[in-house]
Amino acid sequence: MEEKRTGCSNQEWLDGVYDKLLVKMKAECERIGTMIPYTTGKDGKYHDIEEGPWGIGFWTNGFWPGMLWQMYEATGDEEYRKAAVGVEERLDVLLRSPETVDHDAGFLFLLSSVANYRKTGDKDARRRGLMAASTLSARYNLDGRFIRAWNDEMAKMTEHFGGGDIRGWMIIDCMMNIPLLYWASEETKDPRFRKIAVNHAKTAQQYITRPDGSCNHIVAFDPDSGAYLNNPGGQGYESGSSWSRGQSWAVYGFALSYRHTGDETFLDTAKRCAHYCIANLAVNDWLPLVDFRAPAEPVKYDSTAAMCIACGLLEIAEHVSEHEKRFYIKAAYRILRACDAKFANWDPETDSIMTGGTFFYHDPTGENTEVPIIYADYYLIEAILRLKGKALFEW
Repeated sequence: MEEKRTGCSNQEWLDGVYDKLLVKMKAECERIGTMIPYTTGKDGKYHDIEEGPWGIGFWTNGFWPGMLWQMYEATGDEEYRKAAVGVEERLDVLLRSPETVDHDAGFLFLLSSVANYRKTGDKDARRRGLMAASTLSARYNLDGRFIRAWNDEMAKMTEHFGGGDIRGWMIIDCMMNIPLLYWASEETKDPRFRKIAVNHAKTAQQYITRPDGSCNHIVAFDPDSGAYLNNPGGQGYESGSSWSRGQSWAVYGFALSYRHTGDETFLDTAKRCAHYCIANLAVNDWLPLVDFRAPAEPVKYDSTAAMCIACGLLEIAEHVSEHEKRFYIKAAYRILRACDAKFANWDPETDSIMTGGTFFYHDPTGENTEVPIIYADYYLIEAILRLKGKALFEW
């Protein structure tokens, strides 16, 4: 059926995209090196993150080295390893100023230091990963049984997410950070890290996910008592809506928690969230709206959500029966192929692969709406290499 509809089979498409990926990433590695990109500027080129407003501690800064480690795993090309290590050494400064790091220590150091250690056994990389895990675990709210999201200096930025005392905020994104704690627990044989991760995931199950598989972005608790307060709208359309990248964090994050713990409830939650995403993507030609419950107009897409959902589906596929496995892999292919057709730029002379990334729904400037964003490229690469059997497990 897929061959009749598109002119080529999934395998033919995959092989073709992989060949283009090899050319594109080789050119980007040579051009970008140890820069840390986030999005392209008005000139269409990547610029180092420290040249813009975000700085070295921005949560996306692990994705470029994550891409490099994936390509090193797939090709063995030493230039990828050298560039990845160079970026990791730049990120080391964050471990000497932990006030600049929030719950996104996982995104920063799983894809840089922990990936390095898993691949090479480098002791400095292990040290960085364990220091980052300690920083993350220190954010645990004992009474609320959750990991605090943002630091105080983010309060102004988060006003348009709903306002309130952010000391008691947990967000769905952190489901992708807690694998750092699972790794640290496995590495040190210290159960504290794992217990914090499990408790956080259980709280997310209770307060963030909904029975139909949709989820909140933010849940606010009293930071002193841990009592539930409300669920601010966050980066989606409004409170009670369904921000698609938040959905992707839930799909992939709960699947990863199942991988690390064997807790069947985590797999059940991942599948429920996945089915919600599949249903909403299928009615929109497998293209990702920024919010699945936003008004019909204006139409806003977010390719980053789609790429992460695809990876989450492929993760689920590793833990289910053969019949279910085919279902999840087929859905992942449909998402990847639809986004490749609409958003991909495979020209090796230009920066970024995936356009169509949107940081949050209510973007007052439009500068972060349907633009290239680095983590769309990371999850695209991970998905392609998973399907080719060449991926490095980085979570």
